Amino acid sequence: MAADSVGAAGRGATTIADRVVAKIAAQAAREALDTVPKEGSPPHASVVVHRDTVRVSVSLELDYPTDLGRRCGAVRSQVMRRVKELAGMDVPEVAVHVERLHSPRTARESARERLR
Repeated sequence: MAADSVGAAGRGATTIADRVVAKIAAQAAREALDTVPKEGSPPHASVVVHRDTVRVSVSLELDYPTDLGRRCGAVRSQVMRRVKELAGMDVPEVAVHVERLHSPRTARESARERLR
């Protein structure tokens, strides 16, 4: 039988592990933020995949002061776009959780604590 006559279902399937989708989402969040606070952790993501649809939860830390709405919106857009581009999955929901805000004052205080 020629390859042209075999239907898509007969050629096999591609599956992408949830952890791979989570890594794509976390990297997309890093791309959207440009920088991670000096004392902060990089964004991390968790996902729930159902067929070709994925719901993403991204946790991140931001510098303070910042425009939280704009930054979180940029993360949502970038995660949706990159997961669609790289994994071919629809992303109807991206929940962004800001775990910590890093202010210049708290950075100075923590530096002083380390010196003691």
